[in-house]
Amino acid sequence: MSASSPDPARARLCFALDYPSLSAARRAAPDIAPEVGVLKVGLELFVQEGPRAIAELKQLGVQLFLDLKLHDIPATVERAVAVACGLGVDYLTLHAAGGPRMLEAAQTRVFKENTGLQLLGVTVLTSMSSSDLHATGVPTSPEAQVVLLADCALQAGCAGLVCSVVEVEALRARFGSEPILVTPGIRGSSSASDDQSRTGTATEGIQRGASLLVVGRPIRDALQPALAARALVAEIRSALQQL
Repeated sequence: MSASSPDPARARLCFALDYPSLSAARRAAPDIAPEVGVLKVGLELFVQEGPRAIAELKQLGVQLFLDLKLHDIPATVERAVAVACGLGVDYLTLHAAGGPRMLEAAQTRVFKENTGLQLLGVTVLTSMSSSDLHATGVPTSPEAQVVLLADCALQAGCAGLVCSVVEVEALRARFGSEPILVTPGIRGSSSASDDQSRTGTATEGIQRGASLLVVGRPIRDALQPALAARALVAEIRSALQQL
């Protein structure tokens, strides 16, 4: 996954830089970056700091994941994708619920820019339960909705999907080994689930077929974050060896 991460286990771990400012991220990222394959910049940090956060983090030599979950009219999303390509990030998220025209416009722009950016279609947020979906007018289960949206994103040409550990196995069975499956909500064996509804451990993610495991609080809030990341890589390595 990353030229700078030859270790297959380390390449599977993404650290979510869920910090309110670049100065806070700057204090943590240099120590954690050598332990992971990917750093993720989400809404909080990007809204606060903008492109300069990406420019500075690129110097750490790992892949960058811009998690903006774009969802707008096709033309607006296409232009945003062009900007992301110019930033040089490796992954960008957009909501599969935006529909085929939005997804296709985004993917067309990726082909045109040709920077290596890979689009990831967000299916159902890991914080959402069946009751949350029903409240928005979706009568199906999260699992069924994930499959429907996954099919939409992949048909449009997206390189991968964002889903919970719960759905990975079904997606692999349906779509095969090619799509990148990114799983947030990954927890250590003793971690709390916080505000996530559909979570799993690193071992479960690997065993079920996840490509990239996104971890935030279990690393960020640890007494020694770099050691926490290293422990997760060891867990991933053990799971890979058992496949």
